[in-house]
Amino acid sequence: MSVPDAFLDPASIAVVGATDDRAKWGYWLATGALRGAHRRAVWLVNRQARPLFGRDSHRSVETVPQVPELVVLCVPAPHVKPVVAQALERGSRAFLAITAGLGADEPELARMLRDAGAHLLGPNSLGLYDADADLQLAWGNFTPGPLAIVSQSGQLGLEIATLAARSGLGVSRFYSVGNQLSVTAADLLEALVEDERTTTVALYLEGFTEGPRVVAALRALRRAGKHALVLSTGASDGSRRLARSHTGSLTSAVAVVEAACRTAGALRVATAQELVGTARYLSSATPPRGRRVAIVSDSGGQGGLAADVAASLGLSVPVFSPELQRKLGDLLPAAAAVSNPVDLAGAGEADLTVYAAVSEAVAASGEADAVALSGYFGCYGEDAPVLVDAENAVVDRLGHLAGGEVPVVVHSMSERSAAVARMAQRRLPAYPAIESALGALANAASLGPGRDLAAESRFGLSRATGYWHARETLVSLGIPVPRAVRVDDAAAVTRAFADLRAPAVLKAGWVEHKSEQGGVRAGLADAGAAVAAFTEMSARLGPGEYVLEEQDTRAGVVELLVGARRDRDFGPTITVGFGGVEAELWRDARVELAPVDRATALAMLDGLRCRPLLAGWRGRPAVAVGALADVIVLVSRAIAADPGLTDLELNPIRVAADGVLAVDALILHEPDHFPEEEPCPRQPNPGP
Repeated sequence: MSVPDAFLDPASIAVVGATDDRAKWGYWLATGALRGAHRRAVWLVNRQARPLFGRDSHRSVETVPQVPELVVLCVPAPHVKPVVAQALERGSRAFLAITAGLGADEPELARMLRDAGAHLLGPNSLGLYDADADLQLAWGNFTPGPLAIVSQSGQLGLEIATLAARSGLGVSRFYSVGNQLSVTAADLLEALVEDERTTTVALYLEGFTEGPRVVAALRALRRAGKHALVLSTGASDGSRRLARSHTGSLTSAVAVVEAACRTAGALRVATAQELVGTARYLSSATPPRGRRVAIVSDSGGQGGLAADVAASLGLSVPVFSPELQRKLGDLLPAAAAVSNPVDLAGAGEADLTVYAAVSEAVAASGEADAVALSGYFGCYGEDAPVLVDAENAVVDRLGHLAGGEVPVVVHSMSERSAAVARMAQRRLPAYPAIESALGALANAASLGPGRDLAAESRFGLSRATGYWHARETLVSLGIPVPRAVRVDDAAAVTRAFADLRAPAVLKAGWVEHKSEQGGVRAGLADAGAAVAAFTEMSARLGPGEYVLEEQDTRAGVVELLVGARRDRDFGPTITVGFGGVEAELWRDARVELAPVDRATALAMLDGLRCRPLLAGWRGRPAVAVGALADVIVLVSRAIAADPGLTDLELNPIRVAADGVLAVDALILHEPDHFPEEEPCPRQPNPGP
């Protein structure tokens, strides 16, 4: 849905519930609306119809002089539906509902709006703000700037705006979406793509019911040159229903949100403070091209701590080349450290320009992607006013680097000196703590270009169940499996063993987690051992589909898991991780939205902690990583192409130097998976 102009720059507004009591919502909505009275008609509606703010008010929306384009609702919950009905009858088609607690009235209100072709932001909204339209319908005050905020939690959105203002970063648009009865976060994100003032978008959501559309909107923002920072809840395993597959157990809610952000070219952050710190950086400097950082400090202790913080954030502090060290040595005293971190050893006190000269030399060398200044710089003019001009001149030189290919970020021991104020003017990001400065830099470096999810040709896999049919599905996808035979009695086991290479594995094909259920026996060296295993297993598990399969005995094998799963919010996902029966124990996995291409599949493998095992660990041969990446791509395409497929898991898939082999698989389809509600056990009626 395109956001109606009434939510962007309405021609007229009626504030229902207006009051001059500063402690009530109606005051802030009324005074905010009146600030834009020079560009639109504003009518105040109050039951007493008494004068407010030097102008007449009206008893109801039925008595305002004209049809209000936007109706703001700040009335008790029982009055919302009657007011909306009156406004719809007058011809209004846009509503902002601050009121919360509508409860059972919400479905009927949604029907009324839908039937009339009208839209509502809220209910339970904290309001909206648009700097360019002089439109403020929210509690508090906003400072104009480049940060747009779309938040499901109004108070958290207001906290972001407040923190941004304190750090010198203003707001372009603010939308508190509340219950998203009609206007959704995706609608508003789409509307921000063309907003010229907005350069960075802050998004907070507690649920992603329109996940694919949100991703598409964030992707569009990225293509438009804007940055998006995402806050969300649900990082705990308890926030999701446990899945029948290992893949579901390994994939947390936050992992899927982070995968969605990577696809969109956005970044998930953990706190409002982190979001604002990163937004401040992005409003001033360009993201670094890589993660190599040069640390320049006037204190050995602060430089060392900065290096430790950088490492904890995934930034590298590379040793400079001998040539660069010689250049830096020519600028600094003999006692200075020049390998990285750089310790100025008092040179800044003798000549303030050394801060700029060292930073410029590092930037020109190509040996770092960013420069971080840490320490006393920014305090000289504050402590010795005679140095204000000289320090500001250095800030100007550093400001020329901030928007270049090697940006500069500053940690200063002063928060409000003239030099720090000058840094803001020169778009040089400065922070009072090294962890904030480097955290913002690391986050900016993590912003990727995003990727488009290629549409897959739709097809449906066989809905047959069991391991044998799963094997047939893998073969149809081009994924190798061991030779095997279905067996149903001891005689069939004997005949099958004659056609297979020993040792063999016997599996109960209908059991989902075979190892946990005792449904697999490996290392069967001859027909007698196979018959004995079948006799014991069938007596314990009962009749069913049993599969006798050649056992993979290749040397240097690494077991991994490749699993595709349909997420309720974001749709198809693909996961790769350390596999086998201990997959949940090690929890070493990477997830992306599906489908993925080969480059993304390889990047997923590179992100695993077990990645060294694939490259050859302690003399073992390297395994066929390319073939494994191909399997990841194939499985991701299958989940994307079949809307009825909910899980396709290979665990383990065994990879050796000569290729891959899927030795167990689980495939689930609707309605086998994702029931709307887990049924509660029926309790006996205790009687009266």
